[in-house]
Amino acid sequence: MALTAAVHISDVPNLDQVPDKYATRFSSQGIEIGRTSKFLVVGHRGNGMNLLQSADRRMKAVKENSILSFNAAANYPIDFIEFDVQVTKDDCPVIFHDDFILTQHNGTVYERRITELSLAEFLSYGPQREEGVAGKPLMRKTKDGKIVSWTVETDDSACTLKEAFEKVNPSIGFNIELKFDDHIVYQQDYLIHVLKAVLHVVLEYAKDRPIIFSSFQPDAALLVKNLQTCYPVFFLTNGGTEIYYDVRRNSLEEATKLCLEGGLEGIVSEVKGIFRNPGLVNKIKESKLSLLTYGKLNNVPEAVYMQHLMGIDGVIVDFVEQVTEAVCKLVKKPDEVLLEGEEKVQNRPQFSQRELSFLLKLIPELIQ
Repeated sequence: MALTAAVHISDVPNLDQVPDKYATRFSSQGIEIGRTSKFLVVGHRGNGMNLLQSADRRMKAVKENSILSFNAAANYPIDFIEFDVQVTKDDCPVIFHDDFILTQHNGTVYERRITELSLAEFLSYGPQREEGVAGKPLMRKTKDGKIVSWTVETDDSACTLKEAFEKVNPSIGFNIELKFDDHIVYQQDYLIHVLKAVLHVVLEYAKDRPIIFSSFQPDAALLVKNLQTCYPVFFLTNGGTEIYYDVRRNSLEEATKLCLEGGLEGIVSEVKGIFRNPGLVNKIKESKLSLLTYGKLNNVPEAVYMQHLMGIDGVIVDFVEQVTEAVCKLVKKPDEVLLEGEEKVQNRPQFSQRELSFLLKLIPELIQ
């Protein structure tokens, strides 16, 4: 999808006419899908990210950021799937997390930046849709710099954002992370061009599907908010667990300030950043911002339940099956009517206000 001219948002029909019952709405009491406020569970890169060196088979079960992974996650009672979108050099939004894609030929590893590939080049990596056609073997660089084969139990082809809209269960919302390289200072014109390419696809194919935009790139988050009025925008932050040259990325306080000044709807924080500063949750909520979290601790049901008690609106998780099962048991409202044959939950932890206050003081020490 090459953009032959600038996509002017005012020229796109029905931009401000998303049906009310499908609108993704936000309040200080939590995120609302349609008219029901609830604690959200979001599938990370679909049914979970791939950690290729992990001993846990769940981290290598299904290829992350693939149609197969998205629909696998949709088999469970989740609200959204989260995935990473980048734009190729011929202006096609594709779904891929890493800044670079790697392959190997005759013992030599070749590395290409996603944004410098054409769509055809991007799709030539990994399994191919056409029977009998072999794609380039896909490799991945781990955090410690090792190059390993990207091998999973159930593989799938690379995909575009357009395909995700067409092929993923329409009842599942999309948390579209607008992905940019942490080490590049982007010019505004470039950011606008990339964001318009993404919006072109979203506005044409989203239909009634709930959408959330998010980004670690502060300017991209602010711009996508200004370029459209249909969908909420969240600012992604490490919550101070890592330090960057852009101070807006270095704390929950800075994230809150950015959201309030830019009219964004919420924050997605690394869960450790929240547990280290639990007192900030109330401040964020008092600012009428929604709050989601991501991180490995979100794969622990007890940590997820603790966040529910703290007033956090939802979690992005890798272990979709296990966490959704736990949330259904732990987060169910006490006065909720049980379905026929459904047993009353007995294992929900009960905390007094004093005990909860103690836990909130203890958690930062444990995280440290």
